[in-house]
Formats: sequence, structure tokens, C-alpha cells
Amino acid sequence: MTRTWTPGSADSHLTAIAATPRLVVALDFDGTASPLVDDPMSARALPEVRAAIDRLAALPDTVVAFVSGRSLEDLRVIAEHDDDSAIALSGSHGAQYWYPGHGLADPLEADEVEGTREELWEAARPIIDRYQGVVLEEKTYGMGVHGRRAAPEDEAAAFAEVDALVAERFPHWRRRQGNHILEFSSRLEGKDSAMQVLRERFAATGILFAGDDVTDEDALRALGPGDLGVRVGPGETEATLRVDNPQQIAELLGAVATERAAAQE
Repeated sequence: MTRTWTPGSADSHLTAIAATPRLVVALDFDGTASPLVDDPMSARALPEVRAAIDRLAALPDTVVAFVSGRSLEDLRVIAEHDDDSAIALSGSHGAQYWYPGHGLADPLEADEVEGTREELWEAARPIIDRYQGVVLEEKTYGMGVHGRRAAPEDEAAAFAEVDALVAERFPHWRRRQGNHILEFSSRLEGKDSAMQVLRERFAATGILFAGDDVTDEDALRALGPGDLGVRVGPGETEATLRVDNPQQIAELLGAVATERAAAQE
């Protein structure tokens, strides 16, 4: 059962995850570290979220990672991430990784699917261009179709046409639909895969994952008894705790940092 967390309140789940020997804090970016914005590339982490992340990343046996559906290249831009960063990255829903002190990881092996991303873009673009406010995002392994700036009826119509196109010509590509976005990928990984990869990479004894959208539920369902899932905003969820917005995520992360620092003294 999901419980709403009140900022400033004590919580046994936060205390437990703060005390785990090796902690990975994994965060979705859009809608979690950053407010949702109309222009996808203008998203940036809130300063208070960034400050809490920096506190956590400075603690022993603690790793912070952004886990996003964005291509790794775009994620690095919006996360203002450079080669000296202490923050790990998982892009393309768990298909791409960047690790502190190592850099870009070798791509994971994947099964081949029919068609190329360029063929998908070429086929979808005439549909998308007919609808004002609907935008094509070219991704490393596929595409995203954004409807946040479109009228609801235009978003729905564009999504329906693109769905029909992909079902006919690219039937084996993985489909995801989130908050004003429809995505297709030639890679079949999800954020559940990212939880497993990060757990193994950093020998985590506990993972705190926070996300706000349907695709984040893959990660939340993959968490185990020693982990903690947090949902940002409304919607059905497998998370243990819920907060209202990224501002409250900053407060929650700050509370974990405070408790973890105290537990390590």
C-alpha cells in the first residue's frame, strides 16, 4: 500500500534505506529531478534537488544515478553532466550506461528487429508534421513523439496514427506511452533492467528509486524487500511512498542524506 510522505516527518522506510550498507539512489529525470516542461531539451534539475544529490553523492558507499528514457547524449545535456561527474547515468530505458571514473559503458547485446531508426523517423515524420504542437524526438534506439504543446485532440490523433504505422511496419519494436509522450525503441530493455544493472555494478544492498510516470513502474516493480520506491505525483503505483512534486523529492533526498550521514558517524 502506498503512503503519502509529509515533508519533515520521520519515516521508518527512509530510516531503513538510509542505513543500508551500500546505497544506490536512482532517479528518473523529467518530472522527478526536473519539473515537466514543454521543450524537452530545456529541462534542468531543480537547484534544491541538485543540492540534495550532491550531499548524497559525497557520502561513503553511496551512488546517485539518473535513470531516464532519454538518449544518453540528451540526458547528459539536461543533467548538465560532464566527464568528472560523480553521478551515474542510465539512458534509453536501461540500454545505455555511463559510470563515474569509467565513462561510457560498452553497449549491451540486443536482438535484431526489423527496420532502422532512420526508416522509422522517415515514416513517422509526415504524420507528426500534420499536427501542430506534436514533436518528433530522434533517439539513439528509436523515437519519442511529444504532445505536450498540442491540443488534446491533435495529440490523440497523432498518437493513434503513429501507433497504426508502427504496428504495420515495425511490429517488434517496444512501445511505451507516458505523460504526453509515445515512444518506440528497437531495444527491449526497460527501467527494470536498469535496476538490475545498477545493483550488480555497485554491489548495492539497497536501491531508492523515484519516478513519476508509467515507464517508471517497470523499475518500481523490480525493487526488492531491502529497497524503497517513491512515486512523484498522482497515478496508480507500486511505490511504497508518494510525494507531490520534484520540490518534495528534494526534501525527501535531503532527509535520506541527513539520516545516512548520521548513521555513518
